[in-house]
Amino acid sequence: MILTTLLTNVKTITVKGNDACDIKSLCLDSRNVTTGDCFVATCGTSVDGHTFIPQVVEKGAAAIVCQTLPETLVEGVTYIQVSDSREALGIMASNFYGNPSKKMTLVGVTGTNGKTSIATLLWQLFRKLGYKVGLLSTVVNYIDDKAVPSTHTTPDPLELNRLLAEMLAAGCAFVFMEVSSHSVDQRRIAGLKYAGGIFTNLTRDHLDYHKTVENYLKAKKRFFDDLPADAFAVTNADDRNGLVMLQNTKARRFTYSVRSVADFRGRIDEESIDGMQMNIDSHDVFMPFVGRFNASNVMAVYATAVQLGVEPLKALTIISSLHAVAGRFETIRGGNGVTAIVDYAHTPDALENVIRTINEIKRGRLITVCGCGGNRDKGKRPMMAREAVRGSELVVLTSDNPRDEEPDAILADMTAGLDEEGLSKVTVLADRREAIKLACTLLAKPGDIVLIAGKGHEDYQIIKGVKHHFDDREEAKKYLLVSSINSPFKVIE
Repeated sequence: MILTTLLTNVKTITVKGNDACDIKSLCLDSRNVTTGDCFVATCGTSVDGHTFIPQVVEKGAAAIVCQTLPETLVEGVTYIQVSDSREALGIMASNFYGNPSKKMTLVGVTGTNGKTSIATLLWQLFRKLGYKVGLLSTVVNYIDDKAVPSTHTTPDPLELNRLLAEMLAAGCAFVFMEVSSHSVDQRRIAGLKYAGGIFTNLTRDHLDYHKTVENYLKAKKRFFDDLPADAFAVTNADDRNGLVMLQNTKARRFTYSVRSVADFRGRIDEESIDGMQMNIDSHDVFMPFVGRFNASNVMAVYATAVQLGVEPLKALTIISSLHAVAGRFETIRGGNGVTAIVDYAHTPDALENVIRTINEIKRGRLITVCGCGGNRDKGKRPMMAREAVRGSELVVLTSDNPRDEEPDAILADMTAGLDEEGLSKVTVLADRREAIKLACTLLAKPGDIVLIAGKGHEDYQIIKGVKHHFDDREEAKKYLLVSSINSPFKVIE
């Protein structure tokens, strides 16, 4: 591709060299650069790509995109200076792959909780309508029915646009994707054309990166600020930040709610561990999901489907036949009379929501197994412990993904938030396998529910930089004496 074409819509400060040179490939990682490539030097959280410019020039790079020009400019290499190389990378990646987002209907979902569920349910819904559909999510990516492993909530711009191009080539008409706050802040989604955006909620998360809740909110809000006038913005009226997201957007604005007045209104009439009876826009419908947070997710899916042209009653009929995402309130019924619920809840708000939901439908006791990840926001650790204790009869605090931290240190941070009464409910057991075994076999009695929170769909534990196989669902099945998950909830149809 000619460099000038690659730079379409990129705001350049200066160009040194031949901007009509032919570019073989676009590279973010200096290790992957070969002769004829264009290297984009970005300033990361721990590494500055500008330090690798001399190396990529030696490897034959034809062009360098950077924020600061190197002191020595090598003849035969084109240097393009920009104010934000991360944004330039997003736009260039979109150009390199033929701007696939402009040729499909792309909808982004952002918020602290619910992104995966909403994006996946929309993917299921539109496939049931007969369309080929793409999905970009935390759990797994899909090119229609082809699963592609997921490593990040939102991939880097090159991987993201490559996947979108594959979806377009496969005939996908719609793509639903999670949009993380990191991806907005790091401009990974620059250059993409969104037909719509969805906001779920905002609670404390990722403060190890954003530092303050205000910065976290601004990152989410920027996604809506950048939506074009021909897009739609659907927001949760029940969240105090829901309307904030719409303040500066040029997109058409819509709200959904399960508690207050909104453009799309629903309510829960009855619920059990198998699902809930809802009234949505005066229609009575049974949904195979549990809890107010899932009712809110359903409303977001319904509102979005209607904005995308689906007849309301048809949308509700299909939604009532869908299945929850793996590791999101996933139910395992044991042969010993104990039920386990595996959920990805890893923030205080998410844990509170799941525990409240279980308490509304349980018959016996609730025993909660949870932990906190290492190398992440330490401030939420005592909050997580307090939420677990507040709503559970018994709690087992254990490891999540300790990463490079000592599990005992993480657990000490959690228990520091508990008073004597709270501590009386708690058993601390760093080994997650043993913690699940203890809860399911020794603590739980017939009729009890064991909530295993924090990891959900993840099938690994990261300890000292090593990823070990570990699946909460496998462990629960083993200790609840069941041979398979007895639940209607599956990843796909």
